[in-house]
Parts: sequence; structure tokens; C-alpha cells
Amino acid sequence: MIEQLIAAARQGVEERRAETPQADLESRLQGRGDDRPFSEALVRPGLSVIAEFKRRSPSAGEISVAATVTGQVSAYERGGAAALSVLTDERHFGGSLEDLRAARAACGLPILRKDFIVDPYQLLEAAVNGADAVLLIARALDDERLREMHEAARRLDLDCLVEVHDGEELERALRLDVDVIGINNRDLDAGSVDVATTYELMPDVPAGKTVVAESGISTRAELEELERVGVDAVLIGSALMTAEDPEALTRELTGADDGTREHLLP
Repeated sequence: MIEQLIAAARQGVEERRAETPQADLESRLQGRGDDRPFSEALVRPGLSVIAEFKRRSPSAGEISVAATVTGQVSAYERGGAAALSVLTDERHFGGSLEDLRAARAACGLPILRKDFIVDPYQLLEAAVNGADAVLLIARALDDERLREMHEAARRLDLDCLVEVHDGEELERALRLDVDVIGINNRDLDAGSVDVATTYELMPDVPAGKTVVAESGISTRAELEELERVGVDAVLIGSALMTAEDPEALTRELTGADDGTREHLLP
């Protein structure tokens, strides 16, 4: 599955580059909006929730046809989310850069561009369309490319969430000395999800790193257990997108209404 997603991402880059040359994107960098530090939002008191907007996925199919970016992300912000994740992959997730711009205009939260980032051109797209951070997937990039993309993102003042799924990928991320590590409980090759992945990898994450657990998380009880083992933030998409009241579920997950915004750990 991952090879098909990467190939589609590369094709999409070439199509967009033909429509909008890189020089055009570079000329728009000076017009970027206010600074919204993504990494800082993940280490505030309490387990931070990164609330995701996505219309569909290869594994789940259509998730929410009726949801609008403005309505959904506004609900997330009111519910106490610390940050947003916006899917911009069009072929497999039904997303777009327009969704990124709409999210930026609708709320004041820092925004992660979630996509299969394989080319520096996509970093420029992220920067000029309202992203504060980008997802870099270790499985999609070799060591040299991962380092190149990480350094290029930082030069554009974009934070990076470097995603890993196993011990080898975690070691690669740690050699790069990244600040924010995402542990994806989903195997991008098989499509299966197992939250135990986060628990298995956490003991190998050095102190001082910010850890985000991704995929397969939907309840407050799960968040509390993850916080107890040192996870700083969780990225939640499908549960929020399918919720009848996304604001209410966000409030439940974040503890916005019950005074539990303090860390459970001493």
C-alpha cells in the first residue's frame, strides 16, 4: 500500500509543479500569516489532542461526506484541541491545499499538513498555504531524504512530526535528533492497527522528546493510559470525524470541562 501512496504523491507533485512553478511559491513566502508554534502546543499541561480533518481514507473509505472544514475545525477549537491535522492528499483522502487554507482562516490553532511528503516542493506548498508543521514518514523516506526534508522544513520555519512504526524507524529518527516523534499504530504496509505499538516503542524514546501517538485511539480512558507511559499528545481523526457532536467529543477527550488539564504524571 505505501508504495502506491508514495507513487501517487510524486505524480501529484509533478502535476502541481507544472501548474505552479516553485519560484511562484517562493515569491509568496513573505506573505505568510502569524506564527503558530506547533511543537509548543503539544507540551502544554495535560495530554494534547491533535484533532484531524479528513474526508476518507484507503482503509475506511468515506468517513464524513457532509463535514465542512470550517465547521469541523471550529468545533475542535471550541472543544479544547491543542492543534489540527489536515489531510491534503486528494487521491486517497479527498483532501486539498484549499482545506489547509480554510482551516487556517477558521481557527487560531497551529496546523499540521498531513500528506505523503516526498519532495521539497511540498514543504513550500505547506508554508504558503497555512501549515505550521508537516508530517515526515520515515517509511516513505530513506535516511538521506529524511534528513534533507527535515532540514528544509526547519529553514522554512515549519515544525516536523517525524512518524515511525517500528524500532528501526525510531532509531533512524533518533539519529536525526528530531524533536517530535509520531508513533503510528497503523502498519502502512498491511493497514492493520495495534495501539500496543506505542507501548512497545515508548521505553526506547529518550527523555526530552515529544511523543505523539497516532491511529486507533478514540476514548478518554485510552488517553489516560497513554499519558501514564509518557505520551505527550495524540492524533485523532476518524473518531472525531464520525462523531455526532465533534465539539462534545473533543471536550471529553481533552477534559476541557472537568478540570483535568493537568498532567497525570507527577
